[in-house]
Amino acid sequence: MIDYRLVITAMFAGGALLELAWGRFLFREQTTAKDLALDLGAGLGLPILVLPVIMTSSAAATEAIAPGSANALAGWPAWAMFVTLLIADDLTQYWWHRASHTWPRLNLLHRAHHSAEYLSIRVVYRNNLLYYAMMPGLWLSGVLLHLGFAPVYYVYYIAKMAVIISAHSSVGWDTKLVKIRWLAPLMWVVARTISTPCTHAAHHGKHAADGVTHYHGNYGNFLLVWDVVFGTAKINTERPREFGLEQVEPATWVQELLWPFSRRAQPAALKPAKPEGEP
Repeated sequence: MIDYRLVITAMFAGGALLELAWGRFLFREQTTAKDLALDLGAGLGLPILVLPVIMTSSAAATEAIAPGSANALAGWPAWAMFVTLLIADDLTQYWWHRASHTWPRLNLLHRAHHSAEYLSIRVVYRNNLLYYAMMPGLWLSGVLLHLGFAPVYYVYYIAKMAVIISAHSSVGWDTKLVKIRWLAPLMWVVARTISTPCTHAAHHGKHAADGVTHYHGNYGNFLLVWDVVFGTAKINTERPREFGLEQVEPATWVQELLWPFSRRAQPAALKPAKPEGEP
C-alpha cells in the first residue's frame, strides 16, 4: 500500500516544479528573509511536529475516555466515513478559518498565511504553529483515525490536499478552462463545489477595492460549497494583481510564527495600521 505521505510529498514536489517551470516559485522581488523563515518554519513545523503530536494525543485521549475503542467504527461503509470526515474536518475548518478573520486574537495566529506578497504552494502550511495545534478538525480527525477511519481518511486527505495545493498554486489550472465555452457548465459547478485557484486567490488579494479581492470570504479549504451555503462565497474568473496585507503594521517572523510563546512577540505590533490621513 502506498504511503499517503509520499503521495502528498510528490504533489508538493510536482507543484513546485510546475511553478519553477513557469517562473512563479522563487518570487525574488517579493521574498524577504522573513518570508523564507515563515515558509520553512511553518512548512516543516506542521508535518514534523504539530500533526504527529495531535494524532498521537487525540488517539490516547479517546482511548482513555473510551477504553477498547480502537477501530470501533471500522465497519462503517466508506461513503459514511467520507461524509463524516467532510463534516468533522472540512466544515469545522471552514468555521475555524472564518473565525480567524473575525476574531482579533485568533487573527494573530493566521496572519502569517496572508503576509506573503505572493501566492504559491510555498504558503500552503504558512501559519502560526498554534493555529494548527488548536484546529478542531485535526483533533477530530485523530479521533476518527483511532476509531477505524484510516483507509478512507488517507483517500480523503490526499484528495483534500490535492485541492488545497492547486488552490494555492501560482499556476492556476482554472483560468483558461473557464474561457472554454463548452466547459462553462461544468466549471460553473466546479467553482462552487471545491476551492479553485481563482476563488482562493481572491481570498489572498491585497486590495479590497480592486474588484477581485474577497478577503472576508472564500474560506473553504477543500469544499467551497460551505461558502455558498453560508453566504461567504465570491466566484471569480480573475486573479488579483497583488497579494498580501493592506494597511497593517509590520511584524517579525517570530511574532507571526510563534506568538504568544515568544517574549519578543507583542500583540500590539500586530494591530492593523491606521488608514492614511487618520491622526
